[in-house]
Amino acid sequence: MTSRSTRRVRLLCGITAPLVAIAGIGITLLSSNAASAATGLAAAAEAQGRYFGVAYATAHAGDSTYSGIAGSQFDMVTPENEMKWDTTEPSAGNFNYGPGDQVVAFAQAHSERVRGHNLVWHQQIPGWVTGLSGTAAKTAMENHITNEVTHYKGKIYAWDVVNEPFNDDGSYRTDVFYNAFGGGVQYIADALRTAHAADPNAKLYVNDYNIEGAGAKADAMYSLAQQLLQQGAPLNGIGFETHLAVQYGFPTNMQQNMARFANLGLDVAVTELDVRMTLPETSSQDSTQSTYYTNVINACKAISRCVGWTVWGVSDNYSWVPSTFSGQGAPLLWNSNEQQKPLYTTVLNALGGTSVPPPPSSSPPTSRPPTSAPPSSQPPTSRPPTSEPPTTNPPTGGCTAAYSIVNQWPGGFQVTVTVTNGNAARSSWQVGWTFANGQTITQLWNGTLSQSGSAVTVRNMSYNGTLGAGANTTFGFTGTWNGSNGVPGSLTCQ
Repeated sequence: MTSRSTRRVRLLCGITAPLVAIAGIGITLLSSNAASAATGLAAAAEAQGRYFGVAYATAHAGDSTYSGIAGSQFDMVTPENEMKWDTTEPSAGNFNYGPGDQVVAFAQAHSERVRGHNLVWHQQIPGWVTGLSGTAAKTAMENHITNEVTHYKGKIYAWDVVNEPFNDDGSYRTDVFYNAFGGGVQYIADALRTAHAADPNAKLYVNDYNIEGAGAKADAMYSLAQQLLQQGAPLNGIGFETHLAVQYGFPTNMQQNMARFANLGLDVAVTELDVRMTLPETSSQDSTQSTYYTNVINACKAISRCVGWTVWGVSDNYSWVPSTFSGQGAPLLWNSNEQQKPLYTTVLNALGGTSVPPPPSSSPPTSRPPTSAPPSSQPPTSRPPTSEPPTTNPPTGGCTAAYSIVNQWPGGFQVTVTVTNGNAARSSWQVGWTFANGQTITQLWNGTLSQSGSAVTVRNMSYNGTLGAGANTTFGFTGTWNGSNGVPGSLTCQ
């Protein structure tokens, strides 16, 4: 009998198998397995010739319900934080693969494969990296990629080699890697070639958010893909994160947008799917959420080179959304009590499967969490879009800034600061505060930092200084603390 894991190897790792085309929808199935009844998310996706994966965090492994769902309903695992640079190489040349190895072991124990996430990103890199430049930065990047990819050689289906290289306006993020190589395409091409040399069989992706529909950022990614292919860089696919929200419209022409990348000969994948809403949850929002999930599944199913979907988390209680978007949540297929939502059946039906009851549990989970997830031991995963809708009551003059600790772990923390404009348009902003406990910022994004002792000033970047009346934007940072980590008494904004 052919096991589920063997079917996946045949289908997605390039081993020859008989294929049959299904007219009208542009997908392929394995003829030897198509007759088997599909039950559960993974099996339903496999019957479509694709996978259905999940982001998995070792911090929650002790919750038996969480681990049971992750191990039974999915066939691809993406580590939330365990393979990022700040975990795998916290100091130069000192590598820590323990957390990532746990994710791989979990996947192997459940006959699931692994998407490596990620190798090069402007966030969650340690301070020793951000201080590098020129040849030193190039060497550090190449050494990190080579070491990590070599460590996991043969165990990773695909790598997000470069994560989130673009700003929302389609310009490159001018991070340490961009600066070291003198341009975006250069460092990305070098990263891809380095990863390919370490593991020629792994699929190599560039991954980003807000590229799902037509727009400047999607166009920039398309141009990058063209340039990389023209240079002969070993790019195999584009990852569409797909963090959506019911209060915003569905991405424009998602299927057509994804198709143009596939027409370049690239795989495309939905890599971090969730659909959040403003709480409390309502039936109207649930309906829109179901429509958005269905639309995403149908867009992928219509494109032969769309290889699968990954939802960014198992259940609402562990989602990154509430800690990042104040007052929002409920983005996943299982609720905060880790019970299947009606949304699960909607997604299963969209995949073409049949509904099955959740796995039985004879006893409560070993560490059932509260409905509001506690801080994890790692900073959260990929950063969402930087602008939210304007507040209903904008300040009458100037601007205001709101400081929010979104994650904290021993000795470290992450903050999001929301800058809200007053009733007159502006072309620049500046936020200042004084830390109460001597905290130090180690990395900041979407702003220009100046810190002298406890005094901090953050100014806008070129792309986010212009704000209309009542509009807002955010910047974020990670930092270190010792003893206590109090919120500053007040912030100035001008």
